[in-house]
Amino acid sequence: MSVFDKHHDALEVHETMMGPARGRLAVALDLLTDSMALVGQHGVYCRNERFPGQPKLDIALVLEQLEDAKQLVQSAMAELKSRPPD
Repeated sequence: MSVFDKHHDALEVHETMMGPARGRLAVALDLLTDSMALVGQHGVYCRNERFPGQPKLDIALVLEQLEDAKQLVQSAMAELKSRPPD
């Protein structure tokens, strides 16, 4: 099943409100945010023995990469917002 099939409803709503490119970026941002929440929940149970209170290194790296991707999507959305609509 393709990403367009799995997220058809969300894509339809966001693309209608914002246009195809912005709508897809908005759905991607939602997916990244949901992924960060899931990984964060996992991090609560997988703690680093050397650094109490911190998640294991692999979880910390995944969260960092997700945050970086989220910032890139946000910057692309801001760039598109500053342009006039097609």
